[in-house]
Amino acid sequence: MTMSLPRQAAPPDEPPPRPAEDRRHRNRRRALTLLIIVLLIGVPAGYLMISAAQSRNSGKDKEAKYSATGLTAGYPAKVQQRIYQVLIPHPADRVAYYETNNWKTSRLYVQFRTTEPGLDTFLDTLGVNRSDLKKGAITVGDRDKKITGWTFTSQGPWWGLTHSQKNPAPTQDVVVNMSNPVLPMVYVVSRTVP
Repeated sequence: MTMSLPRQAAPPDEPPPRPAEDRRHRNRRRALTLLIIVLLIGVPAGYLMISAAQSRNSGKDKEAKYSATGLTAGYPAKVQQRIYQVLIPHPADRVAYYETNNWKTSRLYVQFRTTEPGLDTFLDTLGVNRSDLKKGAITVGDRDKKITGWTFTSQGPWWGLTHSQKNPAPTQDVVVNMSNPVLPMVYVVSRTVP
């Protein structure tokens, strides 16, 4: 009977020898390293480029908005509608607006076409009603007509009113073209003294 001797373990200080790296494994490791570098550097760089382009475009949009002279198609911001108390009813189309500000007076010019109930809703938000409109009254002044290009010379009848309020609440000059009573066209100048 032969006795087998126990195997002796490798000394603890020496790590076991690593097998030689084959070419395929080396290429895979390098590709993974390259992918990690691209993800760590390329993705943030791409994000910064996209963000910078969006920021630049946003600045151009704001510049165009604030350098506008005259009416701009579209709705004024909700905050502008609240400040100037010109809440555009629903439905409304042909909406355009323009805002001017200086140290003395701020003005919001708005035009829109709406329905008969829309006109009543709009006048109601001002605290007036249709009976307050006066036939033939063009309440928008010459200065405001020149700024907006409104002429009020086309087919009427024209109706208007001035809704005066104590400062700092805005005062509104309203002119309504009732040539099509089903779809009246409304012109408003709301001014406030800051």
